[in-house]
Amino acid sequence: MNITKIVSNLLDSNVYVLEKDGEIILVDCGVEFERVEKFISGKKVLAVLLTHGHNDHCKYCNDYAERLGVKIYANEKIKSTMTDKEAIYSDDGSTINDFSNFVFLSEDCSLKIGEFIIYCYPCSGHCQCCECYLIDGNLFAGDVLFERSIGRIDLKTSNKEEMLSSLNKLEKLDFKTVYSGHGDSTSYEQQMKNIKVYKRFLTR
Repeated sequence: MNITKIVSNLLDSNVYVLEKDGEIILVDCGVEFERVEKFISGKKVLAVLLTHGHNDHCKYCNDYAERLGVKIYANEKIKSTMTDKEAIYSDDGSTINDFSNFVFLSEDCSLKIGEFIIYCYPCSGHCQCCECYLIDGNLFAGDVLFERSIGRIDLKTSNKEEMLSSLNKLEKLDFKTVYSGHGDSTSYEQQMKNIKVYKRFLTR
């Protein structure tokens, strides 16, 4: 699987283009479609995965879905985040209210979309609707895990205890690389150290 990262102008959030055998899945939607289009031209896009409902990650989701004719997969709690002017954290107070293109995920599960096998894990803490995706040993963690930190827990719908629970869940997964919602990718070894440090921080 080939993975391409595109950095957005919205708080430098990442959009990932995952390609396997000429088929593509997109992770997050903070980059204007026109910038993404050149990376997917002539290839079959199968789906969009959203890691959570903050504006810098979801702003263009329906634009992607409508132009590509695909579904958006996301945690079921994303609806209440994206319709809330305070919880979505958009600069202009705009919200997203059209969920006709969405498929909602409610628990740990797996999906087969084309040749992609996707393991889906609700991981609240940074916000109520965080969802992590494990694909071919690559963990797309959104704003749950970063290179040297974890996601903020002082935002609307953040929860310290839920973040701790999510870290405990992720610590048990078998992955090779973490692709975060911002910044660079990291290895399993780096994240095992990172998770241990922040688990201590959250329980002190």
